[in-house]
Amino acid sequence: MTATIIDQFGQPISRGEIQRSRMKGLIGGPGAPYDAADRSSAEMAGWNAVLGSPDTETQPSRDLTVARIRDMVRNDGWAAGTVTRTLDAAIGADFRLSAKPNYRALARRFGKGFDAVWAKEFADAAEAAFAAHFEDPACYGDAERKHGFSQKARLAFRHYLVEGEAMGPIGWMPERVGYGCARYATVMHLVDPDRLSNPQNAMDTLRLRGGVELDEAALAPVAYHMRQAHEADWWAAGRAVTWQRMPRETYWGRPAFVHHYDADRAGDHRPVGGIFTPVLARMRMLAQYDRLEVQAAVINAIFGAYIESPFDADDVQKALAEDDGEGESISAYQRMRSEFHADNRLSAGSVRLAKLFPGEKVSTITSSRPAGAFDMFEAAMLRNLATATGSSFETVSANFRGSTYSSARQALLEAWRTLIRRRTDFGRGWASPHYVALLEELIDAGDVPLPAAAPDFAEARAEYARCRWIGPGRGWVDPTKEPEGSRLKISSGLSTLEKEAAENDGLDWEEVLDQLQLEQHGARNRGLNLTFTVTGGQQPDVVASSGGARVSGIPSDQD
Repeated sequence: MTATIIDQFGQPISRGEIQRSRMKGLIGGPGAPYDAADRSSAEMAGWNAVLGSPDTETQPSRDLTVARIRDMVRNDGWAAGTVTRTLDAAIGADFRLSAKPNYRALARRFGKGFDAVWAKEFADAAEAAFAAHFEDPACYGDAERKHGFSQKARLAFRHYLVEGEAMGPIGWMPERVGYGCARYATVMHLVDPDRLSNPQNAMDTLRLRGGVELDEAALAPVAYHMRQAHEADWWAAGRAVTWQRMPRETYWGRPAFVHHYDADRAGDHRPVGGIFTPVLARMRMLAQYDRLEVQAAVINAIFGAYIESPFDADDVQKALAEDDGEGESISAYQRMRSEFHADNRLSAGSVRLAKLFPGEKVSTITSSRPAGAFDMFEAAMLRNLATATGSSFETVSANFRGSTYSSARQALLEAWRTLIRRRTDFGRGWASPHYVALLEELIDAGDVPLPAAAPDFAEARAEYARCRWIGPGRGWVDPTKEPEGSRLKISSGLSTLEKEAAENDGLDWEEVLDQLQLEQHGARNRGLNLTFTVTGGQQPDVVASSGGARVSGIPSDQD
């Protein structure tokens, strides 16, 4: 007769399962080869981490985590400031397209006609049309007609920082095209990530994860299910319980829906939250501690005062006894004190001067609180916040005390790496699909130059639509040393004017040269000659001459 072992649900346990359980006990028991797998030590015994799949870890925790992050960003100055500074550094006031068609790949695939000259003309036309449409003052490029492209990008990046994702359909509104209206039908639209969910709040399935519908192989997203209104919109209750399926792209490959987020693990389809998720608990503690310290400071500012007088024990007892109707319980000394203070009301203006009766002295009550370590605690918490969010301590805390040029620049460079990565990923994940959609319309309308035998847009989408996105520059800590470093890198061939102009000031190098040409032309029309030269080992020369004379060895137009 064989004994059967059952689990807590009454199901039999196989011998293989029993053996695996024993092996787990051996692996995690005393003498385990890795301390990280130790189950018996005082430090590790209570640490029972769960091994879950990407979606099972993130989806159940998403709503509560995002709600708490939003509350923190709304009400905590450190969190709000971190979001604002990151937005200003990554997107700024002007987030611009820099078209870079891959003319080498096009020439290799489709023959002559695709060269650097064509690429320059194509890029200029595409950038001009993109800016004219999406930065139209009438906002025809926005489905809601409220924002230009830079404003919409900033809002999308804010969603990415707070909720961890930015999403929305790329619409097609031909009804807006016409005289005095839009020239193109492509529109951008941003929606709140809360609206992405499974229809009727159904459980996740093999092909439906948090509102993201996957293909038959359960690998690639093919559609997104959006509520017609936010679930908290009581005025749109009917739409809040209605879902719309939005395809990721059209059947010929035109982008129709954008969903940008950072994947933490292979196979996850939505994030659990934004950049504050790892430090949310610490930020909550810091906010509470900061509030308590402010309250303690207010209490310390309010003090009590009392006057001591030479009462003996009998006088104290009589003073505290009930009055017999004739005031005999009040000693003569007390009556004298009362009369003294009634008749001696000395003041200077509206301020009464303190004058005490003989034998009296003033004592105060103070409420002390040992808060000497608060600055150190706050600095440690803010360093934790800066590390988790990819920022520098100086920018998060707005505290540059004790910083030198070297330390400030090092902190700036460390934060800049994370910032550039986020901006580049955001440009590829959110901004580029809008450019792809509009560029298809531009090519179809003939508004960009193409060689005679150019392929259709769908056939060479990647080559036509290659681009980069320019945001604010890195800035300068020392406006003397860093431009000199940029000049040396350019002169030694380690960098380019395009890269240095974009990183330092967020400028377009061609616009810089065009502006310098205009300024030089304007100076010459006024009898001056401005010449800008950057030569190896020499400082840039800015020379002004009048009347065609030679100045500093640089010839004028007449020479």
